[in-house]
Amino acid sequence: MVQDQFHELTVSGTRPQTDKATAIRFDLPDALKSEFAFKPGQYLTVRAELGGEEVRRSYSICCRPDDGLEIGVKHLEGGVFSSFAQGLKTGDRIEVMAPKGRFVAETGGKHDYLLIAAGSGITPVLSIVKTVLRDEPESTVTLVYANRNFDSVMFRDDLDALKDTYLTRLSLLHVISEEGQDAEILSGRIDAARLNDMKERGLIDPARYDAVYLCGPAPMIKTLRSTLTDMGVAFDKIRFEVFTPTPYGQPGGEHPPARPDLTGSEVEIILDGGRRKLRVDPSAETVLGAAKAAGLEIPHSCAGGMCCTCRCKVLKGSATMDQNWSLQPWELEAGYILACQARPETEKLVLDFDAT
Repeated sequence: MVQDQFHELTVSGTRPQTDKATAIRFDLPDALKSEFAFKPGQYLTVRAELGGEEVRRSYSICCRPDDGLEIGVKHLEGGVFSSFAQGLKTGDRIEVMAPKGRFVAETGGKHDYLLIAAGSGITPVLSIVKTVLRDEPESTVTLVYANRNFDSVMFRDDLDALKDTYLTRLSLLHVISEEGQDAEILSGRIDAARLNDMKERGLIDPARYDAVYLCGPAPMIKTLRSTLTDMGVAFDKIRFEVFTPTPYGQPGGEHPPARPDLTGSEVEIILDGGRRKLRVDPSAETVLGAAKAAGLEIPHSCAGGMCCTCRCKVLKGSATMDQNWSLQPWELEAGYILACQARPETEKLVLDFDAT
């Protein structure tokens, strides 16, 4: 694995979306266009020094692959980076990593897609919808978009324009939880009962979709995945991306450390052909946290178990993960883990970041 590189890009413009969200567009020099080529649904990692510390975050690309480079940023309460990002203006420069991510749609041919997004989860979904509708003239898209109220709907103008352009191929359903609508079925939260109700009333037809894309908070993803499989949707047709499952960089509660008695482990990192050893206290830190404290730069982006940038393979020993929202079952069986979530459970642990 070649270490991921950041490139300094210039902000070419911003588009306010709501009072708490904005879209940020970057100018992309010709020399970087091939490196920043992306598939609809992928994200960018941005980095800045804030308060004397390096902070990086991942934001999904919300435009088509040949329509520039634009991300959507929603301000989070107490969010250090989102507050900074919303203050960016034309001409500012910021460090950006080339696109990554597995939540993608391969375009070409004919598809019928169902996409369900909540809040800022619309950003990667919007890229997919825009691309499929334009590049696949025989394809159809059903988009269910959940928000608290209409004032919080990101990219509303973009969605209205898509609906007007693709009248017969785009079905757009706004589900609002804190404001009433004329159609009762569209008032409330997206849950199992509502999804089943939509099916019964013919608003969605799970059996006919070539793929279903889910993007939003973790509880929604869990509920809808289970509901869709109960409806007969094949598990491998359901693709998902979790937004903000836990506070950035903080361990989740699903998999507590398996060895609370293990106060230290020797972890050997294999990266770009080199080897580096460090000590990790599994009761207090993850492998990524220990590496950063030791000044060792290993690939990472979201640090929340979502993006898979820090994927590595266990060659010796074992580790448990606080949470996992990106590794597939076959990867887990093959011994891959996420360094940002990994806590050693053996006195010796060898991790290979060069493994493919």
